[in-house]
Amino acid sequence: MSMTSYGINDPEAVKLWSRKLARESLAKAWVKKFTGKSDDSVIQIHQDMKKEAGDTLTHLLRMQLNGDGVLGDDTLEGNEEALTTFTDSFVINQLRHAVRSKGKMSEKRVPFKHRAEAMSGLRDWWAARYDRAFFIHMCGFTATDKVSERGEVYQSSDLRYTGGNAALAPDSSAHFRADTNGSTHTFTATAADADITTTDTMRLEYIDELKAVAETRAPIIRPINYEGEKLYVMIMDTLQAKQLRTNTDTGQWQDIQKAAMQGGNVKKNPIFTGALGMYNNVVLHSSNRVCRGVAADNTSISTVRRAVFLGAQAGAIGFGDDTSLEKMSWHEELFDYGNQLGVEAGAVFGLKKSRFNSKDFGSLVFSTYAA
Repeated sequence: MSMTSYGINDPEAVKLWSRKLARESLAKAWVKKFTGKSDDSVIQIHQDMKKEAGDTLTHLLRMQLNGDGVLGDDTLEGNEEALTTFTDSFVINQLRHAVRSKGKMSEKRVPFKHRAEAMSGLRDWWAARYDRAFFIHMCGFTATDKVSERGEVYQSSDLRYTGGNAALAPDSSAHFRADTNGSTHTFTATAADADITTTDTMRLEYIDELKAVAETRAPIIRPINYEGEKLYVMIMDTLQAKQLRTNTDTGQWQDIQKAAMQGGNVKKNPIFTGALGMYNNVVLHSSNRVCRGVAADNTSISTVRRAVFLGAQAGAIGFGDDTSLEKMSWHEELFDYGNQLGVEAGAVFGLKKSRFNSKDFGSLVFSTYAA
């Protein structure tokens, strides 16, 4: 009887497993819903490095024209306007991880296949790395200490956790914090995380303040355009979201929740997947990977969380060689005369927050108390 069989590192098997790993990793990655190839995506995918040599990708921002123009038969020659452009760049690098069995007898003692469980474990690992890099950059988390919390360890000074690119602190015009004094709730640009106290919690009016900043700063934060509707995204820590939901003050969450997400087919857009709701055209999300606050000495503050307010092109991700969000490297190797199976998975990629002309583009950070 003829049977189809795929051996270790058979080209068809490698292709099958690499694509399966990429699809399942991306499906589990929380950041997937904000990633796309268009300039209306929060994290824009750049594919130039797949075709060209090099490890650095430079992308361009063209500022809006603001010249007066001419009327009627007035002379246009000599009154033209020069384009104003700025560039940003990020590095791609190879990141790999692997698992290896103890041997055939160890595999025989458990009711699962080592190869399949290796894929499952690597899938979860890669999903977590994509998400962690996203939040380190968007939150401007530059603390150098190694953080261990919520079942996860990470360090912003370790490029293995940051998508191959160093994290940048928010620029001074893009970082705000809550400041409560009795019944007075202040939105302040004096954004020292160390000054935040137990009363400086998340409130609904801060979302209005962040949106106002997004629409009036220079350059403005461009909203995502979805079927003619202009939307922003705000991602809070799980505890910040809890503060919003449980606030019983007049005009807070409980008063507006009944109107959230009503009408239209908004749930067709992935940015609505898993959303808490929508307020003032800001789609609200929560995640347990939102980063801690950062002290002046670049240590993390466990009682502070940095929510992020995002528009289009807030970040960039790029891939190199034959890897992408849909495909990763997959390699299997036998050791000890075929007794042990090792499985490796990797990608050549880079991720970074967008910054042009020394200013964060498409993102704001808002710090509050959350412990």
